Amino acid sequence: STCLAETGRQALEKFESEKPDLILLDIMLPELNGLEVLRRIRAESTVPVILETARGETIDKINGLNLGADDYIPKPFEIEELLARIRVALKKHRTDRKTDHQGVLKSGKLVLDPASYSVSYNGTPISLTKKEFDLLHYLMEHEGEAVTREQLLSDVWEYDYAGDTNVVDVYIRYLRLKIDEPFHIKTIRTIRAVGYMFHYEETSDE
Repeated sequence: STCLAETGRQALEKFESEKPDLILLDIMLPELNGLEVLRRIRAESTVPVILETARGETIDKINGLNLGADDYIPKPFEIEELLARIRVALKKHRTDRKTDHQGVLKSGKLVLDPASYSVSYNGTPISLTKKEFDLLHYLMEHEGEAVTREQLLSDVWEYDYAGDTNVVDVYIRYLRLKIDEPFHIKTIRTIRAVGYMFHYEETSDE
């Protein structure tokens, strides 16, 4: 069943009472805008959220993805495209939920908790965007295995990038800047001509 909310406040009330499986959220809502609604929903739930944006709302779109939206779709859109995006978001959410109950991943002093979307090193929180978190989660689940850029693109990004795999390298660099460098550890190795492998080691005496 579906339910409709006309304002941001109504959307939050419906979210609490109806516990939906997926939310299609317009950024331009009266009372509370869509990004604020998204921020409040993400504080307590990982329910899939697809943002509707007007053409050209690039900044909002980026903010939305950083706040934890699963996808965005610019208006006007074809219903088939929307349904396809809904299917992908629901499938990914089901997969994520399956991995949640396996719980916390630990490697050395690095701890990743899928339930709360948090990462810490020796108790110090590390702030990651959703995509950085998803990438690290995938690499830690495959610790000690070499994974190709194509594998990461299809499993973490769910895109078919036809050869353009630079986005993976960019995000690996973000993770190294946020984790390896400040804490003097090595977590992600580059495997020449293959891809990457998660392998934890301390690189200096603390």
